[in-house]
Amino acid sequence: MIIVDVKLDGPVVYAAYLKTEHSDENIKFWMACETYKKTASQWSRTSRAKKLYKVYIQPQSPREINIDSSTREAIIKNIQEPTQTCFEEAQKIVYMHMERDSYPRFLKSEMYQKLLKTIQANNNS
Repeated sequence: MIIVDVKLDGPVVYAAYLKTEHSDENIKFWMACETYKKTASQWSRTSRAKKLYKVYIQPQSPREINIDSSTREAIIKNIQEPTQTCFEEAQKIVYMHMERDSYPRFLKSEMYQKLLKTIQANNNS
């Protein structure tokens, strides 16, 4: 019997779905921001902020997220002395993109339907 926990497996399945849509950078950025916000050390925060910028924010970066130029400019300014909230606006924008765009499609996807059937089967056994 396979045990599925929607709280644990749901985000993993959603991330896999985003990968099929070639937009997994959104969930990866959002999750990286959650980790970043918990970083207590200023040195670690500076290092992580620069990495987040290089991977997700910098134009033409490997996993560039879709944010407006004013948010991008604010991040460039803020990562000079990064705080725990310097990616907050970008994170909100990415969340909004997922909430309005990819998540509704995910809920209609075969991948999600399979997850639901597995959960229902486990609950009935």
